[in-house]
Amino acid sequence: MTTVALKFLLFGTLFCCLLSCYNTPYPDEVAKTSKIADTTASELSLPSLPVWRQFFIDYPNYQSDGFDYPVGKPNAKGYYNAQPYGENAHLGDDWNAVTGGNSDLGHPMYSIANGYVTFAEDVGGGWGNVVRIVHQLNDSTYVESLYAHCDTIIVDAHQGVKRGDLIATIGNANGAYYAHLHFEMRDSIDMPIGGGYGMETDGYIDPTPFIKNNRPQ
Repeated sequence: MTTVALKFLLFGTLFCCLLSCYNTPYPDEVAKTSKIADTTASELSLPSLPVWRQFFIDYPNYQSDGFDYPVGKPNAKGYYNAQPYGENAHLGDDWNAVTGGNSDLGHPMYSIANGYVTFAEDVGGGWGNVVRIVHQLNDSTYVESLYAHCDTIIVDAHQGVKRGDLIATIGNANGAYYAHLHFEMRDSIDMPIGGGYGMETDGYIDPTPFIKNNRPQ
C-alpha cells in the first residue's frame, strides 16, 4: 500500500470515529430521552390544580347552594354586627351576642355555605385560632370565608363542610378581646391572612351584603 493510500485510510477511519462520537447523545441525554418516552400523557400535562379546585371537581355536591350567617344560624338571631366592614378600615364584620361582654364565649359558629376547609390553626397574636373555607359559587367562581378568634376549632383542614355545619366556637384570641367572631369574606383565594384592618380592600368582600344577596332559595 502506498504512503498516500495509507494516509487516506487513516484519515477516513478518524473521520468516521469523530462523526460517530458527534452523533451519540451524552448519557444524561439518553436518560432524559428514555424518561420522556416512558412518561404518561398525564405526567406531561400542565401542573395539577390547587387542592381546593380539585375537591369541587371530585365532589360537586359541595358547591354552594346559598349562604347563611356564621352565628345564630341561619339569620344571626341573638347577635349584632358590632363593627361592620369598612368602619375604622375594618376588613370584616365583628359578630357579638346582644347580651354583651364575654357572654358568647364558647358559642357555636357555623360554615356560611358548603365548601372546603383550607386552613384550621392557631396563628397566635391578635388572630388566635383561625378557620378558612373556600366556597364554589354556581357560576364556578370562588369566594373564601375566614373565621377568627375561635375558642375551639371543630373541623380539620382538607375536609368538606356543608352550610350550617359547626366549625368552631366563639373565642377571645386567648383573652386579647371580649369574645366575638371576626369574620371576613374574600374573592381572591389564598391571600395572606392580613391584619384585619387596612385601606387596601382589593380581594375583600363586604360580608353582610354578600350574604343577604345570596341566601338559599
